[in-house]
Amino acid sequence: MNLIRVAAACPVTNVADICFNVENIKKCIDKSIDEQSKLVVFPELCITSYTCADLFLHEQLIEGSIEALEHLCNYTKNKDILVAVGAPLHLNNCLYNCAFILFNGKILGIVPKSYIPNYTEFYEKRWFTSGINIIDSTVDLSFQSEIPFGTNLIFTSGVFKFGFEVCEDLWVTIPPSSYLSLMGANIIGNLSASNEVVSKADYRKSLVESQSARCMSSYIYASSGVFESSTDLVFSGHLLIGENGGILTENNRFQRENEVLTYIIDIDKLNSERLRNVSFRESVTLCPHKAKIINFSFCNSSFGTFDRYVAKHPFVPSGEKQREERCKEIFNIQTSALAKRLVHTGAKKAVIGISGGLDSTLALLVVVKTFDMLNIPRENIITVTMPGFGTTDRTYTNAVSLCKNLHTDFREVNIVAACLQHFKDINHDALIHDVTYENVQARERTQILMDIANKEGGLSIGTGDLSELALGWATYNGDHMSMYSVNCSIPKTLVRYLVNYVAAKEVDEETSHILIDILDTPVSPELLPKDKNGDIAQKTEDIVGPYELHDFFLYYFMRQGASNEKILYFAKQTFKDDYDDATIEKWFDKFVRRFFTQQFKRSALPDGPKVGTVSVSPRGDLRMPSDASYRTWINN
Repeated sequence: MNLIRVAAACPVTNVADICFNVENIKKCIDKSIDEQSKLVVFPELCITSYTCADLFLHEQLIEGSIEALEHLCNYTKNKDILVAVGAPLHLNNCLYNCAFILFNGKILGIVPKSYIPNYTEFYEKRWFTSGINIIDSTVDLSFQSEIPFGTNLIFTSGVFKFGFEVCEDLWVTIPPSSYLSLMGANIIGNLSASNEVVSKADYRKSLVESQSARCMSSYIYASSGVFESSTDLVFSGHLLIGENGGILTENNRFQRENEVLTYIIDIDKLNSERLRNVSFRESVTLCPHKAKIINFSFCNSSFGTFDRYVAKHPFVPSGEKQREERCKEIFNIQTSALAKRLVHTGAKKAVIGISGGLDSTLALLVVVKTFDMLNIPRENIITVTMPGFGTTDRTYTNAVSLCKNLHTDFREVNIVAACLQHFKDINHDALIHDVTYENVQARERTQILMDIANKEGGLSIGTGDLSELALGWATYNGDHMSMYSVNCSIPKTLVRYLVNYVAAKEVDEETSHILIDILDTPVSPELLPKDKNGDIAQKTEDIVGPYELHDFFLYYFMRQGASNEKILYFAKQTFKDDYDDATIEKWFDKFVRRFFTQQFKRSALPDGPKVGTVSVSPRGDLRMPSDASYRTWINN
């Protein structure tokens, strides 16, 4: 499990006051170490301050900054942190705007700024020279010789691979960090001095998001603060830490004291994304540059208190507005997919089994919306409830009421007699409530739906969800089968939100009440007789475990290919107030065993639309042998 805490820092500075600036840089280093960060990125030219203007042409300032670097190197001795500070470098009659990378008393390397802005409010070419073509070079300073110098430097400690660029480098068509990422860097630091004008902060943030997404990397951005010269410009000390297209944390700008922003980066996640992305891998082979690898070693891998946000329900957006937008989008994907299938086949009818449970309810809502969109009468939706040995009054009533409220062609076929006859035919004792007893009912229901679909010239619509498919919680050639499956890539935790969204936004009050009661009903296939009170006796989550845990396991298992250690660590941190460690381990063991042993069912799935980032379709996201062993994932 490879996690690392990184920091972006903005020290209080005085323009051209090197000693003052260095003291505050040291304070920020100390604070970063206290919070157990392994990297701290400072703003551009922070040793001198960015707004020195023509003072950059003075020998006193240039030599003073080199002396400050020596002092900072000495200060970092025996400190287990990589430090990226900005300072000018005078070399061969040119002045370079550089990132100096310090570790344990040494300058590991110097990265020059590639792109020198000279437009609108920026006039850096008056002082600085571009370092874009400098690779595999070295620099000798008064206190250290043969320091690697160039734009192709990657600082490597095991799986942690750091690359750096400076301010404007991020704003160009192909940032240097793009090449650094292709050369292996998974953590990018940007030492910046970006002034504030209206809306610029939003654009800056979008750049960090998009570059971290393209590079499949983390991105640590540190910009100069309010104590830069305000002769013509104002700086805000904007600090950002991004990862793979998202902003993990951001500071409140315009602070007037030393500030350090830290967060934990998940390197395994980034490496997994790169491994799975064929386009990234192909781009690596086309990269025109070769990295200069500079190896160093952290003393330990501690990241302090685990404060990285990990969603309990990774398939469900945390914000209400975002959830609503996601629900709309999902319904559009599902309905568009079903509409295409109906138009292609010429079918004017759909057949769907309604149990009064969540999945069939969601599937019915999708079918209704699709028929409305295609201007096909709802009377052409044939809804069939098929009560059996375990059907309760509550689910039966909800199924009937929902179908009638939605004005479908409602039908009822009781399967008890047919199942009893089948038990007799196959010589099975109806008092033995085993898997045969359960699966006979599931297959009888599927046969009824398929045959009605044939008779009516319609499509039999599948209702099973992603969580059930991952666990193999379906009867082979029973509810496992349909002519088109609309819920196949929607996990159970998301199903609930979708039904709740429809209840709140899309239906009349009476239908909404029915949907809410369905949401409150325990999840069950109702294949075992109800209890003495007439209630559901067979609760799915008592048998296979909590769906919120299984969806969590599924996300990290499928989306990231994460190790057992990481999945369990994240789960125990995230659900520590809900389940004890032993319970989480128990259900993870169940998840792994069922995921592997039930692959044969997923290998024969009907068509259905991919909705989110995880799918178990044998034609798409999951090409897995049905006879693969789970022993590598299970210790006993």
